[in-house]
Amino acid sequence: MRNTSNNPNAFQHKRQDKDKDFKTQLKTIFKFLQEHIATASMVSAETGVPQKNICRYKRDLEKAGQLWETEKKLCKETGFRAWYLTTNPDNAPFNNQLKMF
Repeated sequence: MRNTSNNPNAFQHKRQDKDKDFKTQLKTIFKFLQEHIATASMVSAETGVPQKNICRYKRDLEKAGQLWETEKKLCKETGFRAWYLTTNPDNAPFNNQLKMF
């Protein structure tokens, strides 16, 4: 098959937009969770970021030590039990695992 596009950089341009969306969505989620404690579904409803993307960003932020699960209770958006999330260190649950030794 031949590429019939008149713009040889069309594919490259799309990739740049996706990277920009990634950074913008991550910042949006991080800022929202600084001010609110919410589930991924609630964040999606408020910010417009797809929930699947939020799950990926959640994992990345958890690994970086910048996101915490505060409590598991019924989600106001879905009605199912889910973890409430925060990126605000003041709302992070206390971890006394270091005091075990």
